[in-house]
Amino acid sequence: MDLLISLIAGAIGGNIAGGLSPRLNLGVLINSGAGVLGGALGGHALGLLGFGGLAQTAPDSAALDPTALTTQLAAGGLGGGACLLAAGLLRNLLGR
Repeated sequence: MDLLISLIAGAIGGNIAGGLSPRLNLGVLINSGAGVLGGALGGHALGLLGFGGLAQTAPDSAALDPTALTTQLAAGGLGGGACLLAAGLLRNLLGR
């Protein structure tokens, strides 16, 4: 579940970053791909730091912890945006 949320948030974050920075925009498909990669890396880094995991509020509850969900979404989105920005900068540097 954590990985899926990170991948989706990363794709969204990559497309938002591409929309905010037209010089680094690589198109919807590559923005999404870079975002998915960055989202996976961001979610994994969050897990390594000990903040990952969508813990349930109670053992018998089906509800997820909203703080953990928000943290996972933020890490995926920021990781996706950062990966797209890095890819866009690399493309601009190699294109000269």
